[in-house]
Amino acid sequence: MASVTKVPLSYIEINGARLAYRISGREDLPLLIDFHGGRGFGSHGKGFQSAFPLTDIVRLLAFDFRGHGQSSSTRPYTFAQIVDDIEALRKHFAGDRKVIISGGSFGGFIAQQYALTYPDSLSHLILRGTAPSHHHEEQALATLRERAPSRAPMASENMLKKVFGAFKDDNEFRLIIYSILPLYTEGEWDRDAVLESARNIIFNAESHNSLYSEEEKYFDYRDRLKEIEVPTLIIVGEKDWITPPTQSKIIHEGIKNSKLHIFPNANHSVQSEKHAEVIALIRRFLSEK
Repeated sequence: MASVTKVPLSYIEINGARLAYRISGREDLPLLIDFHGGRGFGSHGKGFQSAFPLTDIVRLLAFDFRGHGQSSSTRPYTFAQIVDDIEALRKHFAGDRKVIISGGSFGGFIAQQYALTYPDSLSHLILRGTAPSHHHEEQALATLRERAPSRAPMASENMLKKVFGAFKDDNEFRLIIYSILPLYTEGEWDRDAVLESARNIIFNAESHNSLYSEEEKYFDYRDRLKEIEVPTLIIVGEKDWITPPTQSKIIHEGIKNSKLHIFPNANHSVQSEKHAEVIALIRRFLSEK
């Protein structure tokens, strides 16, 4: 995989916020905008690096949501504001052209809301390890309790609940996520790599807590999925703990023009664990007429 650091980091002023982004690919190619996951601790780097092999057929844009990564901590932190930021980015980089939208986990929630809010702005939708409503949290907590003793022995029940609630501060946020990072992949994990990952992540408890507030956390697109008419590819790992395959099946059943692919022996980081297969699948999907 190409190194994300080879593509310069840039900034753009959008709706009063300063957003960090990377872009690569010829300007005449269709624009693919990738949305990262991780409310309050996600950033664009891994998604950009993962999708980089597609830059022979798309122009790839990935950015940090406001209150995430290297973008400014500019309120408000709401689903609607992030969606409006994305539409402004589309207009800036693609003009009147439709774009390909790809989102994983929390980014998949945003991708669905974007598709419902701006249906005329996208040509294709790609969803990775995501859910159509907040109801996935109950199953995720049950899986956490089951797997935590072996994969995250330092995580208490109270810590697990904070993942879907509120953190006291950035430091608590970092420590709890560090304790559960091994849950995101299958097989053996490199403990030193887990430490390095947690050390390098930028944590913003304020944006996380706002996006899990009473006003934001109870999202539910299930009854509106039928409104999404663009070709849609749904990807999920068979052993995804936080947005299990049952959630992707609901999306598949709701969006008529959709395809579902469940990758065996893959977890929430399916785009990394099954990288070559995921890229090949997306390439075929985008080439279909």
